[in-house]
Amino acid sequence: MAKEKVKRKISRREFLIAVGVAGGGLLLGTKVGLPFARLKVAELFDSGAAPGGMDADATAWFLITPDNTVKLFIPKSEMGQGVHTALAQIAAEELEIEWQQLEVVQAGTGQGLDDGFGTGASNSVSTMYQPLREAAATMRQMLRIEAARILDISPNALTAQNCQFISSSDKSITYGEIAEQTQTWEIPETTPSLKSKRDFRFIGESAPRVDLREKILGKATFGYDRRLPDMLYGATARPPKIGSTLKSAQPGEAASRTGVVKIVIEDDFAGVVAETREQAYGAANALSLEWDTPKIWQQADIDALVTVGQGKGIQIQKEGDPEKSFAKAPIIEAEYRTPMAFHAHLEPQSATVDVKPDRVDVWAATQFPVRLREFVAKAINRKEEEVFVTPTFLGGGFGRKIGTEAAVEAARFSAAVGRPVHIGWTRPEDFHNGFLRPPTHHTFRGALDGKKIAALDHQQASGAVAFPFLPGAFKAILGADFGAWRGARINYHIPNKGTTAWLPELPLATGWWRGLGLLANTFALESFIDEMAFAAGVDPLEFRLSHLSADEIGKRRRDVLETAAEKAGWGTPLPAGHALGIATSTDVNTVVAQVAEISVTSDEIRVHKVTSAVDPGMVINPDGASAQIQGSIIMGLSSTLVEEVYVEDGQLAADNFNRYPLLRMAQAPEIDVILLESGDQPFGMGEPPIGPIAAAVANAVFSLTGQRLRSLPLKFT
Repeated sequence: MAKEKVKRKISRREFLIAVGVAGGGLLLGTKVGLPFARLKVAELFDSGAAPGGMDADATAWFLITPDNTVKLFIPKSEMGQGVHTALAQIAAEELEIEWQQLEVVQAGTGQGLDDGFGTGASNSVSTMYQPLREAAATMRQMLRIEAARILDISPNALTAQNCQFISSSDKSITYGEIAEQTQTWEIPETTPSLKSKRDFRFIGESAPRVDLREKILGKATFGYDRRLPDMLYGATARPPKIGSTLKSAQPGEAASRTGVVKIVIEDDFAGVVAETREQAYGAANALSLEWDTPKIWQQADIDALVTVGQGKGIQIQKEGDPEKSFAKAPIIEAEYRTPMAFHAHLEPQSATVDVKPDRVDVWAATQFPVRLREFVAKAINRKEEEVFVTPTFLGGGFGRKIGTEAAVEAARFSAAVGRPVHIGWTRPEDFHNGFLRPPTHHTFRGALDGKKIAALDHQQASGAVAFPFLPGAFKAILGADFGAWRGARINYHIPNKGTTAWLPELPLATGWWRGLGLLANTFALESFIDEMAFAAGVDPLEFRLSHLSADEIGKRRRDVLETAAEKAGWGTPLPAGHALGIATSTDVNTVVAQVAEISVTSDEIRVHKVTSAVDPGMVINPDGASAQIQGSIIMGLSSTLVEEVYVEDGQLAADNFNRYPLLRMAQAPEIDVILLESGDQPFGMGEPPIGPIAAAVANAVFSLTGQRLRSLPLKFT
C-alpha cells in the first residue's frame, strides 16, 4: 500500500469508538481525517474480522440431567444451515461425552445467553468456537472438582470419558450422578487447558444433524406451526403501492364479518383479529381504508437512482494512483448491473405472541431474538426484561428473518385482545412488504502493462443493505454501507487500484440477503477480470494466479484456484459445445474458487457441473460444510439464471412464484466440493460460496459464445 507509510494505522479500538460501541462519542474522523478513517474501516470489514461472540457462565450453556444427558443451550438460530450440529460437535469435544448423550436446545432470551449479534454474517461457528470450547472445558473441570469431592479422591486422578469420570483405582461416577449430588458449583478462576487438535474426536468429522429426527418425523416446530390454547389469528392491512401511507381507516364491512374478535386501528396501523386465519384475512380485506400514494414508481426510476454518479461516492479502497496510470495506457471499460431479488425462503414471516400482565412470551422464526425483544417491547410499551423471545426453527432465513414485523403485529393484536395471537404472512405479503436484495450498478476502468494489470478502478452503486438496521451514526461515520459493498473491493495484487461505493436513497426497502452484496459485486468484478485477461491475451486462470499477493491469503487463494481448476479439468478437452469459466472470491476470511461447465442451446444456458474449492480455515463438520457450499451454489445459480424483481406501475411485479421462478431440480448441476484446511480456526461458511458462481457461469458463456453478458439474470439479447 504505497501511501500507507506516511499515515498511521487505525486501531480496532479507535474504530469501535468511532461507531459508538466503545463509548465516549468520539468521531474518528476528527483524529485522523474522515476519508482516511473510512478507508481503514473498510479494510477492517474486508479483513474477515467477525463480530459477535459470547461471554456467559458455563452453567448457562449446559444442563446435566440425572439420566446422564447433557443439554446444550444454543443462542444461534437453526434455519437449515446445520449450525446447531457444528456447535454441538464443538461442545462434545471438550466435554468428553458421546454424541447420543447430547441434546441441543434452542436458547431464548433471558436465559443468560442473549446474543447481541444474532444469527448472520456467516459468523455463528467462527465466533462461538472459542467461547463454547472454553465453556465446555470449564464445565468439565467443574464436574471434575465435584467428582473428586464425592469420591474423596484427587481431581488429577480422574479421567473424563463417555460422560463420566474414571479413576486409576476403578472408581467412577457419571456426569448425571455428579449433577444430582451438587448444590453449588465451584467455578475455576482460569479456563482449563483445551484439547489439542490431534486429539479431536468430533471436530473435523461428519456428524448426523441434531435436528434431523424431529424434522423427518414432523415434530419440529417452525414459526408457522406454533399453536397455543385459546389462540387467535391476526391480519394486517397492507399498502397497495410502493411508498403508500395510511391516511384513514374505518371498520367498514369488516365489523360484521363472521369470526371477527376485534378490529385494531392505531395511528398508521390497521388490522383484524379473528378466530381463524381465513376469517382474519377476509375481514382485513373488508376494512375501509384510504391511502396516500405520492408517486407511481417504475423500474426505470429505480435504475436511474441506482447508477454510479448519483449521490455521493465514498472511497473504500485506494492504493497507488490509478488515474495516473490511465493517462499512460489505453483504458478498458465495462458496465454491469444486477437486479433486485426476493429471499424466497420456504416459510414466510411468522410469530405468535401472548401478552400477559406480568410477561410477554414470543415464539418467532427469527435470526435476531434480542432485536425482536426490543421492537416488541417498544410496540406495546413494555419493559424489555418483561419480554421473552423463543426462536423456533426457521424455514429459511437468508437475512430476511431479522425482520420484526410479524412479531410486532402479533404483539399489538395480543395486547388489544388479551389472548395469544398468531401472525403468518402469505407469500404475496412476504414478497411485497419485506425488504429485497438491492439492485447494483458497476463501472470499471482498467489499464494493462503488458500481460499484467497496471491500474483498475471499480465504481459501485447499490441500495442499502446494513444501514437500515443500524443506528444513524453508522451511516454518518462510515458513509458507505459495508453490506452493500461486500465483495466489491479488489483483492488482487495490482499496484494502482481503487473502489468507490455510491449509496442512493430508494423508495422501497432493501437489506440483508445471503452474502449481502457478495454475489452481485463478485459477478461484476470477476467478470471484468476475465475481460482484462482476454484483452491481455492470457488464460483466465493464469491471469488470476499472476495477480495474487505473496502473503498467506495469496497462498490460500492460489490453492483454491489451482485445486478447482485441476479437479474441473481446466485446459483439457471438453464435450463438444461445452466450455469452462472460473471465478474466485474471499469473504469473512474464507476463500472460494469455482469452475462452471456450461453449454448453450437455443440461447438457453445450461450449467452441467460446478467444481468448488473452499478454504474456510478449519472444517468442523465436512458434511455440513459441503451442504452449505451446495446450497450457496444452487441459490446463487438461481439468481444467475432466472431470478429478477422489477417494479411495474408502483408495485413489485411478482407477488408469487408464478412470476418469480426459481431454479428447478432439472436445472441443478452436478456439484463437486473440495474442502481445504489452512489453520486451526474456523471461518465463515454459510455465505462465502455464493460469491463466484454468477461470474464463473458468465465467464464460461463468454468462452463458449464470445458474448459478454453483463447483467443478471444472464440473458442473450
